[in-house]
Amino acid sequence: MEKAKVKVDHTNPVISIRGLEKSFEDYAVLRGIDLDLYQGENLVVLGRSGTGKSVLIKIISGLLRPDKGEITVLGKNIAHITDRELQELRIRIGFSFQNSALYDSMTVRKNLEFPLVRNRKGITRKEIDTNVETVLDAVGLSQTINQMPSELSGGQRKRIGIARTLILNPEIMLYDEPTAGLDPITCIEINDLINEVQQRFNTSSIIITHDLTCAKQTGDRIAMLLEGQFQRTGTFDEVFDTNDSRVKPFFDYNFIK
Repeated sequence: MEKAKVKVDHTNPVISIRGLEKSFEDYAVLRGIDLDLYQGENLVVLGRSGTGKSVLIKIISGLLRPDKGEITVLGKNIAHITDRELQELRIRIGFSFQNSALYDSMTVRKNLEFPLVRNRKGITRKEIDTNVETVLDAVGLSQTINQMPSELSGGQRKRIGIARTLILNPEIMLYDEPTAGLDPITCIEINDLINEVQQRFNTSSIIITHDLTCAKQTGDRIAMLLEGQFQRTGTFDEVFDTNDSRVKPFFDYNFIK
């Protein structure tokens, strides 16, 4: 499916990063990066394995602390907020994990109910049911409501993981390798779902991937992480219109096999 045009507000960054650095012992993973995510935008962060892509979104969500730099998320400076404020901010950020992170002992319904009951005090049974039905419909899996995760395919688990993230109506979505381990047809379905989520729920998203088909189908803008810094940003065609020896083999491996 061709990606539909969306309205991106380039005057309103929902995430703003300046001079971000992160090292592990003597290895510098992120070396002073700057990045903005704008309201309504799908931003793809591309890079080889081990380049710091997942480290970046863990820092954005407060799961890791940066060594240097400033990160503002939805108007909040991550370094200067309390633990309680950070927890409240996380509710406004949806994190779609690579492994879907479903509870194997719970049905799909219970997996979706869990974040609602935990974070929405006083929510009624009717409100819970309505929210569960809405997100299951959004990911096209209403029929799985009473199934266990073990009964689902890999693509279905990915979709349910996204549904569980959507149930708190986040303003920002963070996708960590959303197509990893899936067959080509299911990858296309997940890419289409990411675009549908953007349009239906008016989310702003960072999509971490090394899958160029995912990047091309979902990204309004691409940022390529090389050697700890964003070396190329722009549309898909702009990023790969180069003979840079660090970039061209990445394209060739994905599309010329």
